Parts: sequence; structure tokens; C-alpha cells
Amino acid sequence: MNTVVRKARAEDVEAIFDIRTSVVENHLSREQLADIGITPETLSEMLAADTGIWIAEVDGKPAAFSSVDDEDGSVFALFVSPRFEGLGLGRLLLQEAETALFRNHETIWLETDGRDGIRANGFYKKHGWIHVDTMANGDVRYEKRRTTE
Repeated sequence: MNTVVRKARAEDVEAIFDIRTSVVENHLSREQLADIGITPETLSEMLAADTGIWIAEVDGKPAAFSSVDDEDGSVFALFVSPRFEGLGLGRLLLQEAETALFRNHETIWLETDGRDGIRANGFYKKHGWIHVDTMANGDVRYEKRRTTE
């Protein structure tokens, strides 16, 4: 198995949508994504602006992606296709996102579904993220501070 993490390119738009709509937890359809302003056009604009989107490939097939919002210091998205879970792709993509964000921020953040049993919560805690708030809608906010070594 050959795993590569690379910056996403314009030709990755469909693969990113395929991965995002394939997940079981925190699933959103293309229609739901469009309702919140995430369309092939907006994603293409983000890629053209080089905003911080990475793809993890397994044997040349797109398997996972992450993206950041460097302006506000957040991990915007991190999703792994169910067919490729358990291969460490989430960890690799989270490292890319953290490295990028810590270049400009002391503290970085993300929000995810806070319901019991959502695997993302354990994943982020395992990787040093601290739960700092629970939103009215049930989502939770995690933060991570840059460490000095």
C-alpha cells in the first residue's frame, strides 16, 4: 500500500465531494453542502486561492482530505472515506493541517458533532485537542496550543 499526502488540485473537486458525501458520521449530501455554500464552484475557488486543502491517496486513489481556514486558525474539514478508515490517513492529514495553522497561530480550533459515540471526538482528544466549549446546537469546540520544544 502506497500512501501519499499532497496539496489538493483543481481536478480533485469531484473526489473531495465523493469523500465528503461517503462518510456515515456527520454525513451531508451535495444538496446540504450547497445549502451551506459548499459547491464545486466555491471549492474550485478555494483550490485556486491555495487556502490549505490536502488529499491523502492510497495507491493513487483519493481516500481522505482535510482543509483549514488560516484566517481564523481553524481546521475546517477532515474526512476519510469509509473504505479507507483505519489506515492512519486522518492522523496524517491532521498533522498537515496543524503544521499549516501553527505557522500563523498560537492556538488553533475546530468544531465537530458533540453527540455521544461520535468517533471524531475520541480522535481529536487522542491527538492532544482539548474540549473547550459545547455549542447550543450540540457541536463541540476543541482547541490546541502550539507547543515549544
